[in-house]
Amino acid sequence: MDTAELLKKVRKIEIKTKGLSNQIFSGEYHSAFKGRGMAFSEVREYTPGDDVRTIDWNVTARLRTPYVKVFEEERELSVMLLVDVSASGQFGTHHQIKQDLITELCAVIAFSASQNNDKIGVIFFSDKIEKFIPPKKGKSHILRIIRELISLTPENKGTDIELALKYLNNVIKKKSISFLISDFKDKLAFSDAMKIANRKHDLVALRIEDMREQKLPNVGMIKLKDNETGKLMWVDTGDKNFQKQFEVNRLKYEHQLKDIFTKSGVDVATIHTHEGYIKPLMTLFKKR
Repeated sequence: MDTAELLKKVRKIEIKTKGLSNQIFSGEYHSAFKGRGMAFSEVREYTPGDDVRTIDWNVTARLRTPYVKVFEEERELSVMLLVDVSASGQFGTHHQIKQDLITELCAVIAFSASQNNDKIGVIFFSDKIEKFIPPKKGKSHILRIIRELISLTPENKGTDIELALKYLNNVIKKKSISFLISDFKDKLAFSDAMKIANRKHDLVALRIEDMREQKLPNVGMIKLKDNETGKLMWVDTGDKNFQKQFEVNRLKYEHQLKDIFTKSGVDVATIHTHEGYIKPLMTLFKKR
């Protein structure tokens, strides 16, 4: 992809996602993810209805009239995006591939964070840490993140969520809002790492799915390829035994993944490539 085409794509994503952030998400984001606490701002004269527990007795005694302390939320947060860039993200059978959807989601979250004066950083991972961008503020920083989301070519194809979560804990020392964005096509061996990460940070999972990963259509004999391992296999999608085993394996995987999220205390939203992401994100933000 040449520079002109890259800049054109960045601009297109900026226009779409910044508009959504301004109009819809920034307020919900602010409500969903609280600051670090309340900090003293100023004192003002007492008015009827004020909480008497906020009276500043030193100022009241000095000025001989009641004054109360005013507190404001310490808003500034660090937001981390843990972005799965493994080869399975190149799959998609409807409006877009999973990786394109992930790019838009990251941009929306980044602009929402910026609207609330929060810092934003990214960990790109496959089965290795592909790239780390430390949290910073500013539009130019967000545009850099979007450029990387579009143009990054991963060195590896697999997925290691446990590695990404451990890396987060090592490089981000203070509590952050962390979005783990993945299709979770992994060994499901990251339960302990997720529990630890959610104790240190406020971890949220965004699971990206394509409907054909849930139900294969009956189209006869087809060749399937696992993008992460490169393995090819012929399957008869019309075979009832194959369809039954496919469903058994899918339900087992769904149960195990749900169990990991539940035991880790991590909120999750599932977002499909054939549907919009506005409703799932809004539902997640309101739930919090």
